[in-house]
Formats: sequence, C-alpha cells, structure tokens
Amino acid sequence: MVNNYHLSFLSIKFVDVCTLSRVMFSNILVTTGMLSGMGYPTGKKTRAGTSMGKNLNPHAGMGFLAGRVRVSGCGYEMALPDGFLPVAISKLDIDFVVSTGDNFYENGLTGTDDQAFEQSFTDIYTAKSLQKPWYLVLGNHDYRGDVLAQLSPVLHKIDSRFICMRSFIVNAEIVDFFFVDTTPFQLKYWTHPKDSHYDWREVAPRAKYLANLLKDLDEAMKKSTATWKIAVGHHTIRSVSDHGDTKELLQLLLPVLQANDVDFYINGHDHCLEHISSRDSPIQYFTSGGGSKAWRGVFQPNEDKLEFFYDGQGFLSLVLDDDQAEFTFYDVDGNVLYQYTRSSLMKTSHLRTSGYATEE
Repeated sequence: MVNNYHLSFLSIKFVDVCTLSRVMFSNILVTTGMLSGMGYPTGKKTRAGTSMGKNLNPHAGMGFLAGRVRVSGCGYEMALPDGFLPVAISKLDIDFVVSTGDNFYENGLTGTDDQAFEQSFTDIYTAKSLQKPWYLVLGNHDYRGDVLAQLSPVLHKIDSRFICMRSFIVNAEIVDFFFVDTTPFQLKYWTHPKDSHYDWREVAPRAKYLANLLKDLDEAMKKSTATWKIAVGHHTIRSVSDHGDTKELLQLLLPVLQANDVDFYINGHDHCLEHISSRDSPIQYFTSGGGSKAWRGVFQPNEDKLEFFYDGQGFLSLVLDDDQAEFTFYDVDGNVLYQYTRSSLMKTSHLRTSGYATEE
C-alpha cells in the first residue's frame, strides 16, 4: 500500500532572525538520517535551536577519533592532523549542518541496528563545534540500503542531532530551505539499476510520487514569505563534472524552482565544488560534493555560465541576512577558494504560472 505523500515542515526560531549564522554544505558520505515518522505533521512547528547554520563536509566522513580527524568514504581512509576539523569549523562558528546526501557509502544502512550509524557518524563527529542539528537529504547510495531504517526515529534516539526526511522544509523566517528527495526522479535507477537494488518502499509508483511531491513543493513555495528561498537536493541540476546535468530535474523540478523565484539550488552527487549561474533566470547552482572521493578529471560544459569549478575536496559555507547571501568554498585546509555574494532580490513581480511538468 502506497502512503500519500506530503511535505513535512519544521520551524526553527532564532534569537536574532535578522542575522543568521553560516550554513555549511557538502556531500557527506558517512552520515545518516532520522526523524521521518517522528510525528511532525504538515504545519507543526518545532523548536530546534537558537540560530541557523551550515552544511559542512570537507571530506566525506571527516571525523574525530582520539583527537584525530579520520577521513573515510568511497573505499578508503586517511588521517588529517590532530584537531584539523574542529579548528576549521570552530572558526566558522556553525549553527547547523546540511548534508547533501549519500550519507552512508556505499550501500546505505542495513537496518536501525547497523553499527555503521555510530561508527561512521556518532563516534566520528565528536567535536564540540559539530554538536549542532544536522539536516540531511537522501542520496542514491542511501537508496541502495534500507531507506526506512535511515528515516527511522530510532536513529534520532541514538543521536538527536540527525534530522532526515524524504522531502521537508526548514523555516527560519528570513529563509526557507526546501529539501527535495531527488533520487526517485532519475529514471535509470528504476529501469536500469544494474547490480544495485533500490529501496522504493513508500515511493512506488514513481509517477504518483513525483506528481504529489512537485504539487506540494509548488504550493509550499508559493506560501513562503521568506526573503530567501533555497532548495537542497542530492542530484545535480547543472554540473560540468562527471554526472553532468540531470535531465529529469531540468524537465520536472527546475520549472517549479523558477516559477517560485528560488534563489539557490544546492546539491552533492558530483564529487567536486562548483558554482554555475543560470542564463535565463536568477537561480544559482552550487555543487558541494567534495567529501572524499574527488579528482575525477572530468569537465563537460553545459549551456549555463560556469563561475567556479574545483575538481577536488572541500566544503561550502553560507552566511545569510536580510540583505545578502555570501557563499564561500574552502579547500580541505580551510583556505578560501572562491566567494560569491548576492544581494536579496526584491520580489516586485507576481510569481509566474507554475510549470511542473510530466514526462513525455
């Protein structure tokens, strides 16, 4: 039996909503999710801290063991100097973490009792600077395991930092984050999974799931009065690296983002750092997937304007206030690679007619 799909809503209240702290983004290959099924129905508000944060992940699976940082994921591990991550993150004074998916490499979790949850997250991310809420979307590698386990409230009881649902909204008054479950969009995972198994429970049939998701997303974005609208998903919409553009997201998701004046789309999937500007709308695309397995050596330009590309490891931070958004890419040593600042766009015109589409 297929459950009816609904976006889930979380509300975050801040002591000073006019000055949000940093949001750090990157593709964390050894994280997890939780909270789906925790009983947060549409519209229910939940207090989750006193300010807003970042998405980090200079390397998928960076962590701390006995004072050391262990970088793991994608089939290898390496050690970084003692205290590296705490120093890098504490300088940014993060308030929360956003993972852009593939939280457990390479085949998700086997169940709620999978020791990988604690071994790859709780026992790794022990630094004081990382004791913040973590908001996570699912990636394609997460779907190769037990998705319902990764979404289970059991994991939240193990580590209360984890907040992971299929698609949900984090409201912080001046900004709304729309987290989107992008894996079901890609048709090849359904029709040509090769040797992989994808857990489509509570998702199949695909067409109905996507139609409901896009409808709910469009309605929620229209209701948003936030200064900034930011969408977060695992898969690329635009990318010049290995995976390139995702045609299903260009066809189905992008029209909804454009019709509702979304400012930024932030994703993982490609193991690199990049910023691409749309040539036909104000939307900006940011890929922060340099978590561990990087240096792919692939470059394939697309129709939009490439602003920055780094085929290596690093992470992304975001600072927001009422007036401007500042994105900063860092390398694994915490050195600034690239910065982009944009002033808020006054919403002086009515939203365009919604254009969520169906596949041909």
